[in-house]
Amino acid sequence: MREKAKRQRGPLFASKNGVSICWKLGGYLFLLLAILLIIIWSFQVLLLDILFEHIQKREMLRMGTALAQQIDQEDLGLLAADIATDSAVSILIYSFDGQTSKELVRVDLMGDTEVFFRPERIQEHYRKAARNDGSYAGKFAVGGYELKEGPLDFLAGKRYTQNDEIRLISTSIATDEEGGHYLILISAALLPLNSMVRTWNLQFAFIAVLMFVAVAVTVYLLYRKISKPLISMNDAAKELARGNYEVQFSGVGYRETRELADTLNYAANELSKLDRLQKELIANISHDLRTPLTMIKGYGEVMRDIPGENTPENIQIVIDETSRLSRLVDDLLDLSRIQSGTRKAEMLPFSMTALIRETMGRYDAFTHHRGYRIDVQAEEEIEICADRGMILQVLYNLINNAINYTGEDLLVTVAQTRTADGVRISVSDTGEGIDPEQMPLIWERYYKEDKVHQRAMIGTGLGLSIVKEILELHGYAYGVNSTKGKGSTFWFEFPEYEETADSDGAPVA
Repeated sequence: MREKAKRQRGPLFASKNGVSICWKLGGYLFLLLAILLIIIWSFQVLLLDILFEHIQKREMLRMGTALAQQIDQEDLGLLAADIATDSAVSILIYSFDGQTSKELVRVDLMGDTEVFFRPERIQEHYRKAARNDGSYAGKFAVGGYELKEGPLDFLAGKRYTQNDEIRLISTSIATDEEGGHYLILISAALLPLNSMVRTWNLQFAFIAVLMFVAVAVTVYLLYRKISKPLISMNDAAKELARGNYEVQFSGVGYRETRELADTLNYAANELSKLDRLQKELIANISHDLRTPLTMIKGYGEVMRDIPGENTPENIQIVIDETSRLSRLVDDLLDLSRIQSGTRKAEMLPFSMTALIRETMGRYDAFTHHRGYRIDVQAEEEIEICADRGMILQVLYNLINNAINYTGEDLLVTVAQTRTADGVRISVSDTGEGIDPEQMPLIWERYYKEDKVHQRAMIGTGLGLSIVKEILELHGYAYGVNSTKGKGSTFWFEFPEYEETADSDGAPVA
């Protein structure tokens, strides 16, 4: 009920294990939005006075420079009138001769030249421009008095926004070809920033609300595209953990979620195969353990209870069944040691050809009494650097497997051939072959094709699994080729060992 209630609350709620990805994404987006809004508000409202004044002063200085370049022109007054009209400024131009000044041009569109440009202040404007490389811009009150502000005064709300009391004035000094000096004064009114700020604050509030709504919609879309598929896959993974291998993972949305869903579907399929093989393993081992134990117990009771049944034949049966149990236990231990890494490969050079011949010699008695024929095709001497005991076990398991499954002619072929990649050892039988869909399974632990399996040498079902683990431990390629009705060929390949010498003359591989 608790789990059901949690699902009913919806995935947008944080679980007891932490904050959901949806909440985290939403939190990051809202934090980013808040930072952006603060930056925008700072530039649009808090720093508006400073930015406006800076831009206006720079533009007025540019006008002064343009007029200074045309100071010798006869139509200087027309040019000043055009600039003043286009930019809504007032312009005054004075000529200087020693300590006296003479007005040359006056364009008073703002109606402020009489108030802000007092005659007694003209010389002071000239000196400020001269001290600042010929140009100067500042903020002046009525009468031509310059206003000074501290760098943080704007934070305290100190604004000069009364157009009839404050002006921005730029001063530029010009020189004509004859060396005469001129003073260019440009005056511009401050805009009513308070009303603009109130307008922008209201506009900013609407924009902030719309942006928060947009972020909320984005978070919901991200939930639909990212979080919801992950939650769905998490629920499916819980079903998989409960043993439901038929569950399907759906990762609609982005490439990463689709790839994750494909990987989980593959894992579920492999787990399903492993579960099936594990059940078969338990069933087969139980069967193979039960049969010899039953026989050992039965013959033991017979020899105990019935006089005269303590015969060599009955004792041999007990011994054979005990050996069968021992082989099964040994194979399980070998496979476990190899897979766990406790059994290491001791890489030493030896003759592969000699090992094949030695192995075939151990089958002489078996082939003589049982009628099997093992054809060995290994004429050329081949050296290999590997774990001799492990490779011998590979040969035994492949030959025993071929004996178990060969055809009525009882023929097994062991061949040693050279290939482009090294040397191949192959073991072939003439049995019924392997179905193509079963080929990937034959290397699994305790897999048997029972419909064709029953020979004089009964296997434990672990031989090919041990072969696989040993060859992969050595890094050798291996495989099987099979044709239905014609038999199978198991093979593995390895590089030929070539002895070289180091700087001291010692042989190295």
